[in-house]
Amino acid sequence: MDSIGEAVAEIIHEPTQIRDDGGVDITVNEIYNIQQPGQLDFGGSEIKPADVQSHSKQLHNESDTYQWWHLDEGTYLIEYNESLSTKAHLQPRTEMLEQGATHPSIRVESLPMIPLSVPSTGIHIKENARVSVIFPIA
Repeated sequence: MDSIGEAVAEIIHEPTQIRDDGGVDITVNEIYNIQQPGQLDFGGSEIKPADVQSHSKQLHNESDTYQWWHLDEGTYLIEYNESLSTKAHLQPRTEMLEQGATHPSIRVESLPMIPLSVPSTGIHIKENARVSVIFPIA
């Protein structure tokens, strides 16, 4: 495989998302509120997922094609548009960090839902925003 871009499917706009530094920007498809806690145990027989619900969206302007999530302080789950078929390093984009929002930087083999931490000031995120970046693992 020549680049990480070849291992990413469902890219929305390749010229924008394929980066000069070898990474691929990953976009948000859905943001979820965590309604009820999940459950973990040692053996795995009592694992239960958290109860989640899609966070509401709204238009900023009537002429907008895409809506925005208005997120208050707290923890949410992000679901991505893209899928991944190789090992990679996932991290928040600098633009997210500069707004005070973040998510864990982790090694992945697929793109799971990932927790998003939002600062006390909140954040507005537009549908399909580039929120994360993946890089190949050397």
